Amino acid sequence: MLGRIEETILLIERGRITLPENADPATFILSDGKRTGEKPERDALTLKTLFTTYTDELPKGVKEESTLQGEGIHIKHLLKHLRSSATVQNLSVSEVQGYVKSRAKDKWRGKPIRSETIKKELTTLRLIWNWAVEQGYLTGPSPVRGIKYPKLNEKQIFRTTQEIQQIVSRGGISEDEERELWDGLYLTRVETGELLAHVEAQCCQSFVYPMFLFAAHTGARRSEILRSRIDDIDFMSMTVQIREKKKSRSKAMTFRRVDLTTSLARILKSWFNEHPGGQYTISADGLNPLTVHTAHDKFKRALKGTKWGKVRGFHVLRHSFASNLAAGGVDGRIISEFMGHTTLEMERRYRHLMPDIRKRAIELLVS
Repeated sequence: MLGRIEETILLIERGRITLPENADPATFILSDGKRTGEKPERDALTLKTLFTTYTDELPKGVKEESTLQGEGIHIKHLLKHLRSSATVQNLSVSEVQGYVKSRAKDKWRGKPIRSETIKKELTTLRLIWNWAVEQGYLTGPSPVRGIKYPKLNEKQIFRTTQEIQQIVSRGGISEDEERELWDGLYLTRVETGELLAHVEAQCCQSFVYPMFLFAAHTGARRSEILRSRIDDIDFMSMTVQIREKKKSRSKAMTFRRVDLTTSLARILKSWFNEHPGGQYTISADGLNPLTVHTAHDKFKRALKGTKWGKVRGFHVLRHSFASNLAAGGVDGRIISEFMGHTTLEMERRYRHLMPDIRKRAIELLVS
């Protein structure tokens, strides 16, 4: 109990938790940083109150920092276009459909908001609504059910830099189409090696290169890299345990294992010899994992002014991991196991890189 109280006080001092207005400090600290008191009346629960209640009562550690930041942005737009004083229980499907129409008129950097973004925002509304039903604040299904969105295109297949440049050089494509092409970029094995060699030679902070290599040689998501702990690395079995938070709705965390390359094992051993301490595989201070913002900043700084300007984030290294395995003829089931895929959508983005397997399959029709 004493340990939890000290932890809550420390989080308040660091600004990670904010003491709500009109909250009793002692009660707030004793409740592990959660607001307690009377539940708001269902018939009087406004949209703004719902979001505030959700933010205050959500247990610490249930969601990733990046997820909470994203939800915060979604909530801001929901409050802007849906009346913040509206009674949530009376929110109708037609009002939410109006949100889609209204939000689509907004601009971001001079461009209309994509329907994919609007759908994510309303997914946040649905998740919070369902949470409120479980807590007894609301009843019935969310008004997001049945909402119509402009049709979305399937994401582009993964392509190399050369393939994308050839398409762009022909002209006749919009900025959005070009952006979608670059979102599907993957680096060849040679290009990946060159990028990693540059990072190793140029980056002065010792944790940066291991972080890049971890992404390139395991296909882990950025959040999974930042979540990784030293004990997840098993040099005896030459595997790394990846901590997942996106795979299961019923479990807070699931795990998968990826084999370590000899290069990654060597670099991690070297990094651990000068590691500042603590539990996290990648850490700058020995106490905390890197934040999403810090990791992204280190990524951009490492590649600034280089020929890899189109490499927009760690996800490109993840794409490259899967694509190069596919091009090397690795069974798609093994790739999916390494990547932690739960749908076929991502698999379709690199399946075209298995020409021999596809050709043998189609030849069965005439053999």
